[in-house]
Amino acid sequence: MTPLKEVIRLLKAKKSLGQNFLTDPHILQRIVAHAGPFEGRTVIEVGPGPGGLTREIIKQPCSHVILVEQDKRCIPFLEELKDTFKGDFLLVSADALTLPLHTFGDPPRKIIANLPYNISVPLLLRWLKHIDHFESLTLMFQKEVALRILARSNTSSYGRLSIMTQWRAHAKKVFDLAPGAFFPPPKVTSTVLHFTPRFPREDVSWEALEKVTRATFTKRRKMLRSSLKELLGEPQAFLESLGINPERRAETLTVQEFCRLAAALEKKVN
Repeated sequence: MTPLKEVIRLLKAKKSLGQNFLTDPHILQRIVAHAGPFEGRTVIEVGPGPGGLTREIIKQPCSHVILVEQDKRCIPFLEELKDTFKGDFLLVSADALTLPLHTFGDPPRKIIANLPYNISVPLLLRWLKHIDHFESLTLMFQKEVALRILARSNTSSYGRLSIMTQWRAHAKKVFDLAPGAFFPPPKVTSTVLHFTPRFPREDVSWEALEKVTRATFTKRRKMLRSSLKELLGEPQAFLESLGINPERRAETLTVQEFCRLAAALEKKVN
């Protein structure tokens, strides 16, 4: 098995693919430790690159490891790891944004990933839609994005991403990573987050909540009576019937209030 540092040297990380490789074994071990337990699980790693995280994952008692890697240069080095894992090992060369990962392997499923920053949010939203098919997601983000995911109402970071995430999942911060933990080092601090499905959750469709949050946060400085005009015409009476002051702004509504608003709007339209 080619040493990890040698693999990283040979690959030469591509900026176009958002590649920043983790090299510190202690950090890799910490990420994997927070993602457990592993016994009998299907573990899906997205963007394994040189296989740093993979080397720690295959030390665990997983039943099935699935790697999804778009960069074909990485494939031969990842294939080297197959012989050191006792369970089922599948390597998929594809773009994760095109794959229904919630159907891969048998449950319970976990995703672990050091995500490229440029596609981290689209991937998270895709997986949140199907969060009930996963036991957990342990993912790395740019710190600024992590703050948006975790933000509470009445804060500047609170927005659509906060609401969609917190409606579907429990999200918690694991730890931050300085740029020096990567090669090449990014210009920003990174944060590892851990997600688990949230039960029970408000009964509202993804599409309805997405529509309401888009309408209100696109005009976040406007009062709800203005930002919801395109969806509701004259929304004042409708908002009052839900016990929501039409003069409030989007960032003041809790996740639960947004869900109630979206569900009522969906029922009104249908």
